[in-house]
Amino acid sequence: MLDTAIALAQIVALAGPTAWLATGVWDNICHPGNNETFTAEVLSMSRMRDAYPEQFAPVAHRAITNRKVQKTMFAVAVVSECLALLMMLAGLVALCLSFLGWMPNDTARGIAILGATMFTSIWMGFLVLGNYFCYWFCHEFGQQTHYMMLLWGFLLILFLTV
Repeated sequence: MLDTAIALAQIVALAGPTAWLATGVWDNICHPGNNETFTAEVLSMSRMRDAYPEQFAPVAHRAITNRKVQKTMFAVAVVSECLALLMMLAGLVALCLSFLGWMPNDTARGIAILGATMFTSIWMGFLVLGNYFCYWFCHEFGQQTHYMMLLWGFLLILFLTV
């Protein structure tokens, strides 16, 4: 009974961030301007430049204002999200197959852990790059979201190792 409950809980635990990421990927593909605009603002550090000119001055050399580079970086992020989503979906299917007895549990959890690791890596990357571009100055809600997703991913990885 306990093994069944843990297996179901792991399926549900992976389904949540998979659905969350699927929504984000959908929006980034269908409505790229919603997120791409803010990505460009972070990369150009425009809000920091306008609101905190004295703090911006020593780090101004970090700003990326080339629109082609900004759009390319956004595209790389979206492709990374798509790859993570595909691995998370594969992990979700594998966990369901394992639950039904059609796949070894260790194999299924391994696939799910890889997907959760990719999910977590996206947010870790956003936090590191965001830190480089000082996004805590004027994009604190983005930073908070990235922290929460990073924590969600770490907790998911830990739970999948049970």
